[in-house]
Amino acid sequence: MKYAYTILYVENVPESIKFYENAFGFSPKFVSPEKDYGEVISGQTTIAFASLDLGNSNFKNGFKKIDINEKPFGIEMAFTSENIESDFQNAINSGATEYEPIIEKPWGQKVGYLRDNNGFLIEVCTPIKSE
Repeated sequence: MKYAYTILYVENVPESIKFYENAFGFSPKFVSPEKDYGEVISGQTTIAFASLDLGNSNFKNGFKKIDINEKPFGIEMAFTSENIESDFQNAINSGATEYEPIIEKPWGQKVGYLRDNNGFLIEVCTPIKSE
């Protein structure tokens, strides 16, 4: 078994892909002709976006839509960075919202939290140094 995708259900797939391209430097990988599904190249695991309509067609029992005006879901995506301060600020300049500022953890890792243009929670952190 292999972890392949994280799929975020969003209002606007092309807009979400553009945000991740500008904020984090991830390149577009695929967008369906209907523009209701798309992916970005983000490393070994693909980040994908699907429209709310596609989500509603997939889940007969429905799902909770993210609301940027409410607290984020209790799940995050984490992106490592060697240049955390500049990458964190670039994401904000590209439309992310700071959720928690960058701090240094007791084990030496720097960590900050953002919300993306849809309201999903993103951790930007330095890699954990192994001794």
